[in-house]
Parts: sequence; structure tokens; C-alpha cells
Amino acid sequence: MKQSAALGVDFAALRTLRLVYEHRSFTSAALFLNVNQSAVSYTIDKLRRAFDDPLFFRQGGKVVPTERCSAIIGSVTRMIDEFEQLTTPATFEPETEQHRFTIACNYYERQLIIPPVVTALRSAAPGIRLEMINSTSEGDQQLKRSEADLLIGPLRPEENEFFCRKLLDEHYVCIMDAANPLAGKPLTMEDYVGSKHVTVTYGGNWKSRHLVELERMGVKLSTILAAPSPAGIEKLVAGTDLVATIPSRIAGALGPSIHVADSPCPAPFDVYLVWTTRTHHSPRHAWLRGVISDRVKTCVAP
Repeated sequence: MKQSAALGVDFAALRTLRLVYEHRSFTSAALFLNVNQSAVSYTIDKLRRAFDDPLFFRQGGKVVPTERCSAIIGSVTRMIDEFEQLTTPATFEPETEQHRFTIACNYYERQLIIPPVVTALRSAAPGIRLEMINSTSEGDQQLKRSEADLLIGPLRPEENEFFCRKLLDEHYVCIMDAANPLAGKPLTMEDYVGSKHVTVTYGGNWKSRHLVELERMGVKLSTILAAPSPAGIEKLVAGTDLVATIPSRIAGALGPSIHVADSPCPAPFDVYLVWTTRTHHSPRHAWLRGVISDRVKTCVAP
């Protein structure tokens, strides 16, 4: 790095470099930082002079990092993470804390886990703000890109930079209208496969575990209606002969007009709380993780 140019490099510039690298986009980095794209371009140009390297080039309409840029990012990430840890107060007072946390999650977590957490926060730490973003199957990448502080869901990343805590064990059940002839008897695999289904597709970004297991068995359901989320799914099966397969705790919150049956393909799965080295040693983040775990254990797990 040239010494004169190096004097103009600060942590904000390095953070911009990391965001462009992770998003592979100047535009996305600018949106994340809430600045104009020209500001991001100016910062990268300054870093190009400092590192005496192009850092990024365009290929097929995409922003691609140079080999040197990829090597620099490893050191930059460690520097930023360590600096953020140094600037985090050693003590944490929930009742006076003013901070915003971003949680990546989906419908299941927003329905079951987030509400009791919000209740606890409003009582113990009224200055804390939460933002929820859809994670689908991108939660680990959202953590890597610092778009989220926490991920809650069935995804458990294996890389060393992630920390995971199991919150719940879950499985799938079937729901149908209470007047459905299948509601009066145990649901067999033959009846299940022979039924017409509402299938939750999660927008094509995630495949439910029961569908994965059925595929392994060479079984394909007859989908009459594909829904992007379990939200309102009880209204889709009400008054019809349709069957839907959803997590048991979601089914347990539906009204009496919906019959819940054991699924012949329960496909058990776990729900995890996931975070990275970036927030692992932060007192405020450790406190929030504890609140989430406690609320799940008290209000959701039974």
C-alpha cells in the first residue's frame, strides 16, 4: 500500500470495501449504507490508489473481485470485527440501551418466536429496536454481509465463523377442513399421497423437509394450489377437500374449524439461533441471545 494514500484509509472505507465484496454490487452496497452510488465509487477509487490494485472489475454484468482484493478482504474483516469488539462497552445496561438489532427470519419465527421476545424487550429494554428481514435460504449470507445480526430458522451453517444454538425441535403435521372425510381416521401414506394438496413453496427459495424426504422416497404430491408462505393457509383448506402440510406449532394455533392430523411423513427438523464472530463477544448481543432463548424455552417450546 502506498504510504501517502494509506493515510486516507479509515474503517468506514474498509467497511465499504467489504460490503461491495460481499454484495458483488456497488448499488447494493450503497443501498445498505444509505448513500449515493457515487459515494461508494469514490471510496473504492480511493482504496484502489491506496492498495495499488483495481480491486474489482466487471465481467458479464457482474462485479468481480481481483485476486488481491479477495486476499485483502480476509484481513479487513478481522480488523473490522476486532475494532467493533474494542468499541463495544464492557458493561451493558438493558434499561438504558439504545440499539437496533436486525433479525433474519421467516413466517414461522415471526408468528411464534418474535412476539414473546418483543414483549420481554418492551419491559426490560424499551430503547431497543428490532428489524426483521426475510431470510428464506439466504440467512447465512445475510449474516456474512452484516445485513442481519441474528438468524432464526432451520438453517445451521457449518463454517467456523458461525455459532449456533438449538431453540426448538419441530415436525410436520397435516391440516384439513374438519368436514374432510379423512379427518375421521388416521392419515395413511396412501391417503396422504392420494389427496389434493396446498403446498407451501416459500417462493421457490426453500424446500420443506417433508418434501425433501418424499422426493427421496420417489413420492410426489398432487399440488392443486401453491402458496408462498403458510400465512392464511387455514383459509385455503377451509371448505375444500385439500390437505396442507405445515409445522406442528403453526397448526396448533389454528381455529377449531381446521382438523390437525399426524403426518405419515413428519420429517423432524430443528430451529436454530445463529450468529457470527462479529457479534459473538458483544455484551448487548449476548444479552439478546439469552432473552430469545429464555422466551422460546418459556413460551414456545412446551
